[in-house]
Amino acid sequence: MTGSRRVWGALAFLALTVCAAPVAAQADSASDTLLLRRAERRIAAQQAILNDWADLARYRAANDALPPVKTGEKRVVYIGDSITDSWAKYFPELFPDKPYIGRGISGQTTPQILVRFHQDVVALKPAVVVILAGTNDIAGNTGPSTLEMIEDNLASMAEIARANGIRVVLSSVLPAFEYSWRPGLKPAEKIIALNEWIREYAKKTGAVYLDYHSAMADSRGGMRAELTLDGVHPNLAGYRVMAPLEEEAIAKALQAR
Repeated sequence: MTGSRRVWGALAFLALTVCAAPVAAQADSASDTLLLRRAERRIAAQQAILNDWADLARYRAANDALPPVKTGEKRVVYIGDSITDSWAKYFPELFPDKPYIGRGISGQTTPQILVRFHQDVVALKPAVVVILAGTNDIAGNTGPSTLEMIEDNLASMAEIARANGIRVVLSSVLPAFEYSWRPGLKPAEKIIALNEWIREYAKKTGAVYLDYHSAMADSRGGMRAELTLDGVHPNLAGYRVMAPLEEEAIAKALQAR
């Protein structure tokens, strides 16, 4: 019986091995296909960046379709990254009947926003521009970036706006303790340092400093959990905190001479 069991055991093992081989091959094939598709998507995304690094195409048609500014209208353009991009869908609820235009693009850094600043801000002839950018620079989305590089780009945007008679609201970068897509960078202290520069630059140049950070930060320098989707992007509750602060800042900018 012992010998027989050994024979049957060996045969069973052989059968399982033979049957498992095609399954393993199929699994490898499926895995390879998935990896290939991911690689193709990444290549396509990189190709799109190479073709239009600043994504000027994103709002070109929408800009062309905008009606001229009406007499007495105080148009406001918001420019920035995904935080601004996601905010625009709440404008009708948070700012009913206000001539506010969102021009945020997810993932963008300040050099990309600077490239499209004329097309997506100046050409729209707003009374005020609200600039909110810098967190993706700290995350390194388009490569390593120092605080000085971010500051230069923000200053350039503000200078272009002022040269075209547009009043400037410079927003603080929102608090973030960690970036899920770039863990380990510890951005909280860099954000605080950048915000201090933005505050001082606004004071020096006559821009309005819009401090979201103080209203939204927790004790670690991250965003309060009830205000965020992922520690970086606000949820609707977060945007509800931001809205009255922004309205106050725009009113100050419009009153400035």
